[in-house]
Amino acid sequence: MCGIAGVARLDGAHLDEGADVLLQRLADILAHRGPDDRELLRDGPVGLAFNRLSLTDPVGGGQPLVSDDGSLVLIANGEIYNHRELAATLPAGTRLRTGSDCEVLLYLYREHGLDFLDRVRGMYAVILFDRRKGQLILARDRFGIKPLYYHRNQSRIILASEIKALFAEPGTPRRFDWASALTTPLLSAAPYLSDTSTTTWFEDVQTVPAGTIMRIDLADGRTREHRYWSFPERPEQVPTSADEFVERYRDLFVASVEECATADAELGLFLSGGIDSAAVAALAGEHTGQLHTFTVLSASTYRSQDAEFGHRVAAKYGLPNHQVVFDAERVPEPAEWRRLLWLVENPICGPEVFYKHELHRYAKAARPELRGMLLGAASDEFNGGYSVSVAGGGDWGDFERHVLSMSRAGVLGKHPGLAPWWTAGAESLFTDEVVRRFAGPMGDPYELYLRWQYGKVQQYNVWHEDRTAAGSGIEARVPFLDHRLVELVAAVPPHLRAELLWDKQILRRGMRGILPDDVVNRPKQAFFYGAGLQHTYRMVRRMLEQHGGALIDEAMAAPLANEFLDADALRQALRRSVDDPPGAQVEIALRVVNVGLLAGMAADRPAPTSDTPAGPLPRSVAVTDWAAEHAELERLAGLRPVVLDDDVPRLAGNVMLLTHPAEPQLWYLTVDGSIEFVLDDDEPIFRDLLTKIDGATTVAALRERLGCSPDELYPTIVDLIERRLVRLD
Repeated sequence: MCGIAGVARLDGAHLDEGADVLLQRLADILAHRGPDDRELLRDGPVGLAFNRLSLTDPVGGGQPLVSDDGSLVLIANGEIYNHRELAATLPAGTRLRTGSDCEVLLYLYREHGLDFLDRVRGMYAVILFDRRKGQLILARDRFGIKPLYYHRNQSRIILASEIKALFAEPGTPRRFDWASALTTPLLSAAPYLSDTSTTTWFEDVQTVPAGTIMRIDLADGRTREHRYWSFPERPEQVPTSADEFVERYRDLFVASVEECATADAELGLFLSGGIDSAAVAALAGEHTGQLHTFTVLSASTYRSQDAEFGHRVAAKYGLPNHQVVFDAERVPEPAEWRRLLWLVENPICGPEVFYKHELHRYAKAARPELRGMLLGAASDEFNGGYSVSVAGGGDWGDFERHVLSMSRAGVLGKHPGLAPWWTAGAESLFTDEVVRRFAGPMGDPYELYLRWQYGKVQQYNVWHEDRTAAGSGIEARVPFLDHRLVELVAAVPPHLRAELLWDKQILRRGMRGILPDDVVNRPKQAFFYGAGLQHTYRMVRRMLEQHGGALIDEAMAAPLANEFLDADALRQALRRSVDDPPGAQVEIALRVVNVGLLAGMAADRPAPTSDTPAGPLPRSVAVTDWAAEHAELERLAGLRPVVLDDDVPRLAGNVMLLTHPAEPQLWYLTVDGSIEFVLDDDEPIFRDLLTKIDGATTVAALRERLGCSPDELYPTIVDLIERRLVRLD
C-alpha cells in the first residue's frame, strides 16, 4: 500500500514551479499511507507525488518507475501478484531494473497498449505518464481494492489515493454532495437491489471505475475509457459438476492465498475464527514465516465463540495469536471519531470500521515492522455467506424468493406508481409480468444480487478496509477477491446454486481435509452483531450524547445541514434506541451525523491524519488454556455489567413497582404483570434503590441520595441488571 497523487495540465501547457508546493502538500496529506519513502517529480505537463510502504524489494523498489527508454513514467499503489509470471512473457532483451512488482506494468503497456492489464492479477491503482504520446493513463484493479480519485476542469486534472488530498488544490470544490449521498441506497440501508456506480460523497469528485483504464490526451483533455473487465465474467472453461466446481475453487483459492502471502516484509492476519480467515490461516502460514494473528475479544466474540476459535485455529497451525480486548465501556471521544471519519471519508463509518481501525492500530504497535495484513473479507459477498440470513430461517428457495423481492423493489423504485401493488405485509394480486412489461426486465435476480454485492464491496468493504489499514501504515490484502474465484462462483449454473452457494458450501467443501471439521461446519458469525450487540449500540449512543451531544451539534453546524437534517428527530431517534434495544436506528442516526460532520470537514479541512493524535490503544491478552482461563476472559470481555457514575439506570420495560398508601414501606415488583418480588425492610437497599430509579438520575446521584458507598451500591445494580429488571443508559 502506498499513497499516490498527481496533477497534470490538460491544455498542452507545462506545470510551473508552483506545482512543487502542491505536490509537497499532496504528499503530506497522504503520508500515513506510505511512511517509508517519498518522491516528487515534475515533468512537463505532469507532476507526481509518491509515498511508499515497502513490501516488495524494500531497498530498490522505489517509485516513480521509468522505462528503459525513458518514455514511460509510472507510480502505483498496490501489488501485482503474478509479476514474475508476467515478466517472463516480455520480449527477449527486456530487462527490469528493480525487484518491484509494479515495474512490469511499464513494459506490458509498451507491448499491449490499453490491453496491458488483461492478464494482471492483483490490487492496484496506476498513474502512468506516456511522455512520447503526451497521454496520462489511469487504471484500477477489477474490484477497486486500491483507490484513485480525481477532479478535473478544462485546464487540469488532480488525482490522489484519498479524496481529502484533492482539497489541497484550490480549484477542487470542497462541498459535500448531499443529493448523491441521500439517494445512495447503501447509506439508508434500503432493502432493495441496485446496480449503481460508486458514490464519492463529495461534489465533482470522481473515481476511476474498477476494472477500467482511462486514457487522457494532455494536449486537449480528450478521454477514452477502456473497460478491461466486467462483472461477472465467465471463465474460459466452466466445470460441469458440483465436485468439479469445488475442486477448481480450492485450487484457485490455494493459489490466491499463496500470492497474497508473498512479501519481503512482515505480514499479519485478522483471525476471527470463522471459516474465511481460518482458511487463510491454514494456507498462509507456510509462506510467511512467523505469521502473527489478531483476534477481537469482546462480549460478542466471546459469546459467539469467535474469539475461542481464533485461539484454537492459531494454536493448531502454530501461529502467535493476540486476543485484542475491546472494552464494552470504551467510548470514542468526539475528536477520535472526527479523526476516524476523516481518515475513512465515508459516512457509512460505524462500529465495524472503528473496531477494524483499532485492531490495525494495536497490530502496528505490537509489531512495528508489520507492513501487510491478510483478511478473510469478501468471501460472504460472493460465496453465499448471506444466503441463510436473507432466507430468514428458510431454505435456498426462500433465499431466491427474497432476492427476487429485493430485485423487484429495486425496479419499482424507479416506477413508484406500481409499487403499492407489492406493499410490505400484503400478498400481491399480480405476477411479476406486470413489472417486466411496464417497468422493465428484471433479468436473473441472483445475477443482479451478485452485481449488487460487487457494488457494495466497492462502496463499503474495500473502501473501509483500505483506509483503516492505511491509517496505521498497513496494506490490507484480500485473497477472496481474486477475480478468478469470483468469476468461478458467478458461473455456477442455477441447478447447482443451492448445492454450492447455500451457506458457502463451495468453500466449506473445498476446505475439508485442510481445516478441522468443527471449523468447516461452524455457522457464520457476524463481526460485532449477536450476543454483544447491545454493548456496541450503547457505545454509539453514548458517543453521540456525550459532552452534551457535541458531535450532533457539530454536524448541524455544517454547510446546508440545517436545510437537510432535523436535529430534534435525530435526538428522538437516539432516545428511541434506548427503549428498543438493540435498535438499528442508532446506526442510521450515526450515519446521518457522519454526513453533517463530513460536510463540515470538507469546508474546514482538518489537519493531516498523520499529524492528528488517536485515542488510547487497545490491549491484548495471551491465552494458553482457554477453558482454564475462561473466568478471566469473561471479565475482560465485559460479560458482567460495568457500572459507571454517569450511567442512568431505568426499569426494564416489562417491570413495574406497586405499593399501597397504608403500607408505604412495602413495595411489590411485577414482571409482565405478575408479582415476582416483595420489597420490604429485609432488603432495604433493593427497595430504596428501585423506588428511586426514575430513568433520569445518574448512579452518582443515586449513591448520594441513598448514602451508599460504591461497594454497596454497584453490586446491587449489577445484580438487578443480570436479573433483567434494570438496564443502564
